[in-house]
Amino acid sequence: MSVVIKANRFFRSVLFLIAVGGLLVSLLILPARQEPGNQSAELVRVARVVDGDTFKLADGRRVRLLGIDTPEMHESNKLLRDASRSGQDVEIIKGLGRKACEYVRPLIEGRKVRLEFDIEKIDKYGRLLAYVYLEDGRFLNRLIIANGYAAPLSIPPNIKHADEFKELFKAARKAHLGLWAED
Repeated sequence: MSVVIKANRFFRSVLFLIAVGGLLVSLLILPARQEPGNQSAELVRVARVVDGDTFKLADGRRVRLLGIDTPEMHESNKLLRDASRSGQDVEIIKGLGRKACEYVRPLIEGRKVRLEFDIEKIDKYGRLLAYVYLEDGRFLNRLIIANGYAAPLSIPPNIKHADEFKELFKAARKAHLGLWAED
């Protein structure tokens, strides 16, 4: 009987790994489906990546990616709150923030992107709140979290992809991707 139970557990583990692998491959290789709705019709140029979840457009506007949160890499109150909450050293968090930024920079800096908005379009800091699509149709927010460089952050009413991002985060951590490679 124990051989049957062990075999059953083994096959379930193999099926789970195949499913997670298939999900990750489809997210990394296949272009994201274009979501109808609140998309900007024009492509806008990214001038500079500020950190893993914020960038500046060529026209001077700042954009904060919706639904995800990357570690802070600059001194800020949020960095201190994150360090206190997580028990991690500030310098470790900043290092993780630099890794997230290094992942995002080659994807968008100097390139054109398409912005998609949810319910609230601007935050209290005056930044545009957006889901971002690369010129080839891939969904940037999804890429960042699926590859392990962000955690989900859903602030109502902007929760369009909240459930999807939570699942992608779990899969990335389980697969030890990106920032979770050293967990």
